[in-house]
Amino acid sequence: MTLLALVMLGTWPIWFVGTIVFDLVRGKRKLPTLRLVAFALCWAWVEVAGLTAAALFSLAGKGKNLGVHFALQRWWASTLMSTLRLTVGIRVVVENPEVLRPGPVLVFSRHASLADSLVSAYSMGNAAGLRPRYVLKRELMADPCLDVVGHRLPNYFLDRGSNNQSGELKGIAQLGHNLGPEDVAVIFVEGTRANPKKREQILSSMAERSPERARRLAALRHLLPPKPAGALALLESAPDADVVIAGHTGFDGLDTFGGMLKRLEAGAGIARMWFVRIPRSEVPTERVIEWLDERWLELDRAVGEHLAQAGSAEGHDK
Repeated sequence: MTLLALVMLGTWPIWFVGTIVFDLVRGKRKLPTLRLVAFALCWAWVEVAGLTAAALFSLAGKGKNLGVHFALQRWWASTLMSTLRLTVGIRVVVENPEVLRPGPVLVFSRHASLADSLVSAYSMGNAAGLRPRYVLKRELMADPCLDVVGHRLPNYFLDRGSNNQSGELKGIAQLGHNLGPEDVAVIFVEGTRANPKKREQILSSMAERSPERARRLAALRHLLPPKPAGALALLESAPDADVVIAGHTGFDGLDTFGGMLKRLEAGAGIARMWFVRIPRSEVPTERVIEWLDERWLELDRAVGEHLAQAGSAEGHDK
């Protein structure tokens, strides 16, 4: 990571001119390639800074100090959010972070892009002032800072290809243990980033295994059907925690490099995140999967309404 950061910094005149020419030749006057590469440079140096801080914590005997690592996570999220705004042009609005307080709460969040974890960390840690615990896919360990600091915090890196499902669910359930008033456990219940192709495939497969559930979730237009096992594990391990449904718009289509370029070509705009809190007394103890499906259908409709409002506002501005 350090080598990557140094090479990108040392060669900036080359890629700066090269990406401008590349964009202009293609008629992309908003210079999407330049802006994306500029974000990559900033990201690399933020990673180096985070890894350096983690190393210094270890040398100072604070390698297991949760307080300093949560503070580092807040700095990481805030810095990358500022970088995202300055380079890519996406401005994130967290509409009602006060809904998250007080803890303990379990957050069931939608998943649409590579930026979800970053925006979620910023919303939970910086905007709401809580200490988030995450269920993250093991592939994210490829990010050095997320790997090192993420393992020092009470997160769980899920092996989605594991044959030991009970062991993975036990790991998820551990995040719900001993949640305090400043703690929140977060899971992306769709299990992967949503797009139309995945939604069609999942619903088609579900129609063979559980036709009643497939019919119930066929109305989804923006989200994927929720995978209930992890959510149920958290609900069981944290019986006193309220549930928060987390929705967002503005990150759809940012699940691939090509999608990012298309979004930048069209204009990055504003991304919004909001929360709906459900008291634990309103969470049923039976037919929980049906309850979760209904909440997901409500979130899908809310996402559609937000997208329609955003489209109307953009049309009015034009």
